[in-house]
Amino acid sequence: MSDLFAFEPNAPMAEVLRPTNLDEVVGQSHLLGPGKPLRLAFQSGKPHSMIFWGPPGVGKTTLARLTATAFDCAFIALSAVFSGVKDIRGAMEQAQYNLSVGKRTILFVDEIHRFNKSQQDALLPYAESGLVTFIGATTENPSFEVNSALLSRAQVYVLKSLSGAELRLLMLRAQAHMSGNLTFDQAATDTLIGYADGDARRFLNLLEQCQTAAKVSGLEAIDGAFIHNALTLNSRRFDKGGDNFFDQISALHKSVRGSHPDAALYWLTRMLDGGADPKYLSRRIVRMAWEDIGLADPRAMQIANDAALTFERLGSPEGELALGQAVIYLAVAAKSNAGYNAYNQARAFVQQDASREVPVHLRNAPTKLLKELGHGHEYRYAHDEPNAYAAGETYLPDGIPAPHWYKPVPRGLEAQIGDKLAQLRLWDDEAAAGHD
Repeated sequence: MSDLFAFEPNAPMAEVLRPTNLDEVVGQSHLLGPGKPLRLAFQSGKPHSMIFWGPPGVGKTTLARLTATAFDCAFIALSAVFSGVKDIRGAMEQAQYNLSVGKRTILFVDEIHRFNKSQQDALLPYAESGLVTFIGATTENPSFEVNSALLSRAQVYVLKSLSGAELRLLMLRAQAHMSGNLTFDQAATDTLIGYADGDARRFLNLLEQCQTAAKVSGLEAIDGAFIHNALTLNSRRFDKGGDNFFDQISALHKSVRGSHPDAALYWLTRMLDGGADPKYLSRRIVRMAWEDIGLADPRAMQIANDAALTFERLGSPEGELALGQAVIYLAVAAKSNAGYNAYNQARAFVQQDASREVPVHLRNAPTKLLKELGHGHEYRYAHDEPNAYAAGETYLPDGIPAPHWYKPVPRGLEAQIGDKLAQLRLWDDEAAAGHD
């Protein structure tokens, strides 16, 4: 009697279409084209430890599997999400057996960045001895997530998201495997490519969902409207804590600093569309105002703070408009990092300097004893001086020459600040000359 619960699951399209050789791989031409690094590595017939670094759905696992065929090796795959040191030891026992029967082993660790330091260290002796050829896959920067000892023994290959043209090629291959004569118009194709966001696996899953929905609806021609109605289209790929997140924050900040409002808006809306926390973005926008605009346009700080408060009051999506207008203003505002640099220089000086005494004439004198000790003696009250400025007065501790940390730029309000400081120094010079 047959087991009613025994059945063969239908493999997803992404698995059915998984390449069986390098020529079937779509994308990564910078690595797999004629004469390119990974193509040459495969052609050499000599396996070496590798780390494939790239976003999801670009072929990291596929390339790892293809190495086993190319180098005639046994293939052991571990997921760093579910595996530990015990699993590593079990894999090594299998690799030792493989070697005893004349077969080399490739050990593939998916999401290697999920292994902690001790787990990564456990791989080292086996990779060094040659018992296994180690291949790791990660979506995170291996410079930060992979131990330096392991990283130094592996060649890092950077994989890229698939382009629109490459996804169209993948679509042609997929349609050959679809039942019936399902067709997609230009709008439908563009919609699927847009929401796949360079992820081949995601793209094929969307196509498979389309096939199922079309079959239920009795359709053979798919248009953009059908896709929007029939499928759940999630937001673009966005890593809220990894390199992609910080790269986009960096792009937003540098677009503001570079006075490019369109680029600033693009990165802001890209991150909002991907699910970034608007409150985090509002804090970063305030930081940009202080770091890159400063006193060249003090209104920038006010607008950035007002935008953050507006978002707190209105929430999403209405409050996001305030953030958008804030980055526009910051991008077109006069730029200055003079205050930022002055603060950092002063802080660095204080951290390495001795604890100097406050000059006696600047000290507080709330009691008779302190007055008798000279605290506050000969202090010149600036409001009683010509131009409300005590020319020649000193305010730094003894022994510190004028450092001139703050150097206003000739832009925005700081141009006027620079003129004022120049006038004050002229009065100081005249006062010093009068004492000579």
